[in-house]
Amino acid sequence: MNENKSSTRELSRKYRQRRGKRLPKRLELVHPHAAAIDVGSTEHYVSVRDDADPEPVQRFGCFTPELERMAQWLKQCRVTTVALESTGVYWIPVFRVLEAHGLEVVLVNPRHVKHVPGRKSDVADCQWLQQLHTFGLLRGAFVPPQEVAAMRTYARHRAGLVQRAAEEIQHMQKALTQMNLQLHTVLSDITGLSGMKIIRAIIAGERDPETLARLAHPQVKSSRQAIAQALSGHYTEDHLFVLKQAVESFDFLHSKIQDCDEQLHRYVSRFESKATPEALAKTSERPNPKRRKNQPHFDLRTELHRLTGVDLTRIDSIETLTAYTVVSEIGFDVSAFPTESHFVSWIGSICPNNTITGGKVIRRGTKRVHNRVANALRIAAQSLWHSKSYLGAYFRRMRARHGPAKAITILAHKLARIIYRMLKHGEEYVDKGEQHLEKQHRERSLKSLIRHAKELGYTLVDPATGECLA
Repeated sequence: MNENKSSTRELSRKYRQRRGKRLPKRLELVHPHAAAIDVGSTEHYVSVRDDADPEPVQRFGCFTPELERMAQWLKQCRVTTVALESTGVYWIPVFRVLEAHGLEVVLVNPRHVKHVPGRKSDVADCQWLQQLHTFGLLRGAFVPPQEVAAMRTYARHRAGLVQRAAEEIQHMQKALTQMNLQLHTVLSDITGLSGMKIIRAIIAGERDPETLARLAHPQVKSSRQAIAQALSGHYTEDHLFVLKQAVESFDFLHSKIQDCDEQLHRYVSRFESKATPEALAKTSERPNPKRRKNQPHFDLRTELHRLTGVDLTRIDSIETLTAYTVVSEIGFDVSAFPTESHFVSWIGSICPNNTITGGKVIRRGTKRVHNRVANALRIAAQSLWHSKSYLGAYFRRMRARHGPAKAITILAHKLARIIYRMLKHGEEYVDKGEQHLEKQHRERSLKSLIRHAKELGYTLVDPATGECLA
């Protein structure tokens, strides 16, 4: 029994040494002047400490004058920090008003505090949050600055427009298929130059398959005879109406995407440049790939380089829109994340999250969270399969060892760490090449063979020189 107690104390001592600090014997007041808000769609419940006001819990409306009155009341109660839950988008006006009044606002994930029995009312909820925040038991979420939040708004709105435009393409293809116009079988993209010419001619009243086939571009791989056969269908009034509406919506959404790009260009032009003119000139000299559909209508790559001071598109598989997604979500620097591990942990679904109990790993996996940066990096990692770069070779090696799904997660994790280092230290990415990874693998394999040979009492000899490998 005494041996078990001594071993437990020894494990506890080693754990404290590894952590670098002693565990607190009791809870201490970390924020004595703390408050908490239970955010709602129409009203907010605010709780302060009991000795700050005769009524420590008060209700405020959601209108701006009510939010201003809330901030004034909190300052009268000598509150210095406020905790509130991230409820939908209702917390954003509250956060901005309190921040404008000089209060420290901590945004809390409701998932971390919701599993507490007996605290289901708004009053009890805000009091419980206030108590937890007083003892420093709440961890704030990452909230970007206002200028980055505006850039994020443009990025998410643009992504929504692109998604809605893709839905209209599906409506167009469905209407064509219902009329047995198999345009998608002879053209790789029905919304390309040839496809849109043919569709607009159909809407205008053209029905002759030969005439429609001649509208295709000369570089189309399918023959004119095959295109004419694919366009020999049954035209019906109802499906033609749906096709016309889908094309009009498609054109409208793309005009709105262009308007969004113009507004974004004007917005990012306000910020100061972090890159030198020489570096920007080199980025502009790099061959810019031909603009594809859904790509920005301005040189976004150079603008991102100017804002961040580094060219993220130098990383293999990181395209302009992928870099834009990352920058719009985290900002122009990563000072909010102390280390690479903090940054990857915030991304979530590419971060290891193993469940360990009794000294054994009972579940291996990643965090189940939705993060736009993680989705963008996963899509980027998939494009490394045929890349002749260092990352491409690394992806193929991980794919052979762990399978495609885990390899994508591993490479997305690696891409996130590279992006963090570039944004934090301002260093440009240099591809080591596929041969560098092969050289590393050969050196590790040779060291392993030498070690195993020594364990068995043998010595490896270089066949070319006859020298012993130590």
